[in-house]
Amino acid sequence: MATKNKKEYKDLLPRLDYSRLPKHIGIIMDGNGRWAKKRLRPRIFGHRAGAEAIRAVVELGVELKLELLTFYAFSTENWNRPEEEIQGLLKLLKEFLIKEIPELNEQNIKVDFIGTETGLDPEYLAEICALAAQTHQNTGMKVNIAFNYGGRLEIIEAIKRLTSVQIQELTVDNFGQYLYTAGQPNPDLIIRTSGEYRLSNFLLWQSAYSEIYITDTLWPDFDKMAFLNAILDFQGRKRRFGGLNNE
Repeated sequence: MATKNKKEYKDLLPRLDYSRLPKHIGIIMDGNGRWAKKRLRPRIFGHRAGAEAIRAVVELGVELKLELLTFYAFSTENWNRPEEEIQGLLKLLKEFLIKEIPELNEQNIKVDFIGTETGLDPEYLAEICALAAQTHQNTGMKVNIAFNYGGRLEIIEAIKRLTSVQIQELTVDNFGQYLYTAGQPNPDLIIRTSGEYRLSNFLLWQSAYSEIYITDTLWPDFDKMAFLNAILDFQGRKRRFGGLNNE
């Protein structure tokens, strides 16, 4: 982080209300390709730079003692991208995990994958799940990597797991136990970078009452200060959940 930004970031910290931090933050990491294009580099160059932004966000999450972060890493629609980019992303994900496991364990961070197994190479899936499992003894902040993830497919797969008896007993309140995020709080805040105003099939059921924060910042430029500004914006909002504000 640049010296100026680091000072401004430290100056912002006292403005946080630590009693009102979001329990779960979902992040749609967008803009890697455009970031690389501006620098006349291939898209995978942008994805590698985006991995560094993940590290910065996780570091601040640990510092603030956040409960859960979910990163939208690879969607079910991303298989439509050029094969070279897909293979580069798959390789990058595995490399990133291998490199970060020691630090994740030192910081007591638990990593899980959420998404469908459909269409994935079983050997590759076993490899990345085994890497994530090396963090499963940790009891601190949780990090979901939404990989081969699609919100609509998540709902369909949840319905397919239901028996006829369970369907009769299904309610809005208990449906969540059949989703990939079973047992986790719904996201209080969803952050999307690069200025796009859409959810892109991300946590569709879970985000019904999430606050949404849009920034024009491209994901590789999203640093601790940008993350802190998003949380401060969240804390300035009044959440009604469909009710009335009595203030």
